Amino acid sequence: MAKTIVRTEKAPAAAGPYSQAVRVGQMVYTAGQIPMDPTTGKVITGDISKQAEQALRNVQAVLEAAGASLDHVVKTTVFLQDMNDFGEMNEVYGRFFNQNPPARTTVEVAALPLGVRIEVEAVALVGD
Repeated sequence: MAKTIVRTEKAPAAAGPYSQAVRVGQMVYTAGQIPMDPTTGKVITGDISKQAEQALRNVQAVLEAAGASLDHVVKTTVFLQDMNDFGEMNEVYGRFFNQNPPARTTVEVAALPLGVRIEVEAVALVGD
């Protein structure tokens, strides 16, 4: 199967030698999305709730560019700079995945790009 590179201006551009997402057959694999506003190119500052919301909006935009949606996500990985942010992140996450949520792994990491507090990646099916 061939791989298709997914690009959209509705999410932050890749800042290095990677793609926003790759589609192979009916599967989409997103790169980690951080809380960056794609129109300004600036990181959303403030509490974890604001950062989580923007990161998840970016995941959503990349998935839509690939022909998928949040409803098609089968697995996410959430990287937190501080596990103490888990509760607030989880509340925001639940608004994006409120029915039949995907499998998820959440890990604390020592640091994230540009000093953000969260990064989210997803794996999704395209179509029904």
